[in-house]
Amino acid sequence: MRYLLFLLLSAGLSCSSTKDSVEKPYHHTENGFQNNHTIDKHGFGDFLRWQWDTIGKNQTRVEYQLDGNDPDFILNNRTEPTVTWVGHATFLIQFDGLNILTDPIFSERCSPFQWAGPKRTTPPGIDFENLPEIDIVLISHDHFDHLDEGTVVRMREKQPDNPPAYYVPLGIKAWFNDLEVENVTEYDWWDNEKHDNVLIHCVPAQHFSGRSLFNRNGTLWSGWVLQFESGYTMYFAGDTGYSPDFKNIGDRFGPMDLSFIPIGAYKPRWFMGPVHVDPAQAVKIHEDVQSKKTIAMHWGVFGLADEDMDEPPKLLKEARDSVGIEENEFFVMRHGQMINLNEEIEIKDPLADSVRVE
Repeated sequence: MRYLLFLLLSAGLSCSSTKDSVEKPYHHTENGFQNNHTIDKHGFGDFLRWQWDTIGKNQTRVEYQLDGNDPDFILNNRTEPTVTWVGHATFLIQFDGLNILTDPIFSERCSPFQWAGPKRTTPPGIDFENLPEIDIVLISHDHFDHLDEGTVVRMREKQPDNPPAYYVPLGIKAWFNDLEVENVTEYDWWDNEKHDNVLIHCVPAQHFSGRSLFNRNGTLWSGWVLQFESGYTMYFAGDTGYSPDFKNIGDRFGPMDLSFIPIGAYKPRWFMGPVHVDPAQAVKIHEDVQSKKTIAMHWGVFGLADEDMDEPPKLLKEARDSVGIEENEFFVMRHGQMINLNEEIEIKDPLADSVRVE
């Protein structure tokens, strides 16, 4: 079922704007968390309205050709600063001797089941078996397309003696512990910790959480800022709608040398708008966090919303052009493409050789 993910999660698209009388951070509630800024409240009835509106409409689903990367180089690289797009919000960042994964999902479906739910149209840009030893995994929140049980279990089995350090928002550590994964630390917004030669900051996003209908917003969601001792700063936005949080992040940490910002799963706007940016808003985030270079993410793998799966890069170009941002400042990678941050980035057509999936 195409919309199983949102069937499970749709009841959590609300955000309370009532402040708790107890002195604690505003985004903490009695039973969990909320966004810093009020958003529209969408419940199960709104989800049903969305599904009713989609009857008779066909989303264009697309399989993208993988870009050729060098698995042997990636497997052994500890010196060159590279970024490889695995797909969706999953990147392998190899920087200053560290191997970092963001929101890794290598499974066939982003779902509690591998027999139903949103199915990937494009395979991972790196085979799981070809991953190098991972040092750090950043998790933005607990939704199935960002926190994948199958991948976490495989990682536990792949690195039993030297597991990666998982950085997660508040409330998610217990989920890992249930899978016998112990090297996990959870953080509130604005918390930070030094890991080797990088200072990792947990920062706000505007989203929601929950892996069932019964734990709405019981865990936190976030983005991450990485400040390397070499002076380079990266920003991973996670999954988010637009809010004033990004100007605040930019004021605290900007300019960003490199950012990863979502551009997909944004239609219909009346339903998705509070929690998923569209390409024009992604460009606004790029500006807010003062990003020198930004890579688009969260598109082209899972058909999670109503827009055609090849639409986000097209609208990103329109949004860039409208404000005079060059393509090499906010660009789209091909699935599996590896870029070297010490070299001029080769911009490739992400839609080339793509095929429709029936």
